[in-house]
This record gives sequence, C-alpha cells and structure tokens, in this order.
Amino acid sequence: MKTGKVKITLIFLVAAGLLASCDNDNFTPKPRGYFRIDLPAKQYNLLDSTLPYTFEYPTYANLSPDLHSPNEKYWLNINFTPFKATLHLSYKKVDGDLLTFLEDAHMLVTKHIPKADAIYDSLIVDRQRNVFGLAYEIEGSGAASPYQFFLTDSTSHFLRGALYFNIAPNNDSLQPVIDFIQKDIEHLIGTLRWKDLPPGNATP
Repeated sequence: MKTGKVKITLIFLVAAGLLASCDNDNFTPKPRGYFRIDLPAKQYNLLDSTLPYTFEYPTYANLSPDLHSPNEKYWLNINFTPFKATLHLSYKKVDGDLLTFLEDAHMLVTKHIPKADAIYDSLIVDRQRNVFGLAYEIEGSGAASPYQFFLTDSTSHFLRGALYFNIAPNNDSLQPVIDFIQKDIEHLIGTLRWKDLPPGNATP
C-alpha cells in the first residue's frame, strides 16, 4: 500500500507542476524580434571606368547607370541588392557654380527634417587627395535616407551620394544594415580619387 500512495503522491506533484507552469499570471511576453540578417565579409573592388572619379566599392554590390537621368552620364548607382538598398551618386563638373551645388546638397538633406530625430554632420578634409566635403547621418525610424554626403575638390569636381532603401522605412529594424553599409560608404569616401576630364568635356 505504501507503494501505491507514493505513486499517487508523485502523480499529484507532477500534475501540480504542470498546472503551475501553465499559470498565465507568471507568463512574460518576449520582446518583438526581427529576422536575422547575415552580413557578408567585407571585400572591395576598384572602380575602373571612364568616369571622372574612382573609388573602391564592396564585392557584394553591383553598379548601374542612373536610368532616371539618362543625360547625366557620370551619375551612378551602387546597388546593395541583398539588402534592397541603393547608393545614388550624382556628379557635376564645377564651373564657378560650386555654391549652387553646396546649397542644393544642404537643401536635399534638410528635406528629411520632418521625419528625422537628429541629423549629425561630419567634416571631410583630405588635402593629399584634394577631397573635401560633409557626411550626414540622419537618424529617425521614418527617415527615407539615413546617410548622405557630398565631396568636392572645390574647383572642378562635385560628387553627391544618398543612401535609400527600396522598402518602407523602418530604420529601427534596419539599423544593423545601415551601420554595415555606412562603413562601405566611408570606405568609398576614403578611397575616392578624382580623374581629369578631357578638355571641354562638361556634364550635360
């Protein structure tokens, strides 16, 4: 009889434990998660083209002309296809109108103010490469472009870049990818070199 009582007691304890584990009062919901994003190793190719600039870009990105601006033959898109992101590069030959290009770049950044929590700018100065400019980090979950920059030699070349994602902006969940691509853009900026245009060759 003792054995029977022990079995009944064990069954009761197991049942009580199961019921306790199902108690809704002790349930703690897990925070909302996001899909895991596998980021590739960073490797770079050198842009070898007839463009008036050159730089290193990541091997997991591909290059394409800007089809929306067919007359701008020096404009270029760097497509981060795995991340549904594109860095749009627009180039202008400076011919006494540098101030206009600077004002346009500033205006395009300030358009994001309504959706931005903060905008941080970083000065770019490299006298050895004759590269000067500003980079803008645009924070805010609804900001359409999280990173922009412009570069110039102040006399002949002006290059502007803007990063956009081809999905609805939700920069909280995209932040790991934004940080990853931002390092690639910083590498691009750090390896940029200007090339001479043929005499009389101006941007259309």
